[in-house]
Amino acid sequence: MQKNTTPCYYGDYLQLDKILTAQAPESAKYANEAHDETLFIVVHQVYELWFKQVLHELKAVLGVFAGDEVKDQQLTGVVHKLKRVITIQQLMNQQIGVMETMTPQDFMSFRDYLVPASGFQSVQFKMLEIGLGLKSEYRIDFDKNSFYSRLNEKDRLFLEGLETQPSLFEQVEKWLERMPFLQFGDFSFWQMYQSATEQMLNEDESTVLSIEQIAEHEREMQLKEIVNTRAKFAALLDKDKYAELQQQGSFRLSQRAMLAALFITLYQEEPVFNLPFQVLTCLTEIDENMTIWRYKHAMMVQRMLGTKIGTGGSSGHDYLKRTTEKNRIFTDLFHMATFLLPKSDLPELPLAVRKQLGFYFSGAQQI
Repeated sequence: MQKNTTPCYYGDYLQLDKILTAQAPESAKYANEAHDETLFIVVHQVYELWFKQVLHELKAVLGVFAGDEVKDQQLTGVVHKLKRVITIQQLMNQQIGVMETMTPQDFMSFRDYLVPASGFQSVQFKMLEIGLGLKSEYRIDFDKNSFYSRLNEKDRLFLEGLETQPSLFEQVEKWLERMPFLQFGDFSFWQMYQSATEQMLNEDESTVLSIEQIAEHEREMQLKEIVNTRAKFAALLDKDKYAELQQQGSFRLSQRAMLAALFITLYQEEPVFNLPFQVLTCLTEIDENMTIWRYKHAMMVQRMLGTKIGTGGSSGHDYLKRTTEKNRIFTDLFHMATFLLPKSDLPELPLAVRKQLGFYFSGAQQI
């Protein structure tokens, strides 16, 4: 049933007169217009529109985690919004293929007219990175020194202000720290977990020692890796050792948040952990999709520019490749697999604890 009192016209509603006349190739100002510059502009404008939608979803998610309490009903909406972000990211990653229909020589026909404009100046993309948790202190050295230098004063001041606001990483960390299931009275889950992991690593060591058809240097390498894994397991449950590794950059989440995330992941099938586990999974996928986007972007730049510097003054492909490896956010959730146990080896939780994690009804209901 119609609710508006003024007729709504398709073109006016979408403001197509603004959108479809917003492509102004720079090459046309100096010579014959380069045919592929329109494609270049449209692809980047579409990216910016998707960035706007992702930021819209992120703002709503940040609003939920900013509260002192996050209810299950709210988590349902959070998961829905994060999955929407993931779907948009997948679309953006595919969109790079459209750009790659342009040859390097097609790009050369207008590239030099764009100096010094570059992706460095995408304020929305920087908003997305900062909002998720990639603030200046966690960037590669080149970014730390030049993250703001290519922006005008207005944009720089805006983003610097944004860096002072809690990111999604920080808010999720506090949410995990509030999880009430790390203490179970007299029941020591983490002591049982430590025993189970020690048994698992002992079995791994025995397996490596028993393999006959393996070079000794490979055996030593595998045994050394088991020793390193033991150290990581030990640090996970030791406050001082964990803090030391955190200082070295091995962990970013606080110890309490990391243990909460691990407990959720280990017992993901318990009803109360279903939605929290989906949140953690979504955050992992979002970080993975950003990494894939950076990688595809780096490969496209190498294909288009070879070893030339970027229009923004970076080392082009080499710089983008390093951001792919280093500019990550939720790496702790990826490293979680290090500390997982097979379901068959999980310490069994007492009935009293399981009741807190599930849905139980007392008495039969009469209908």
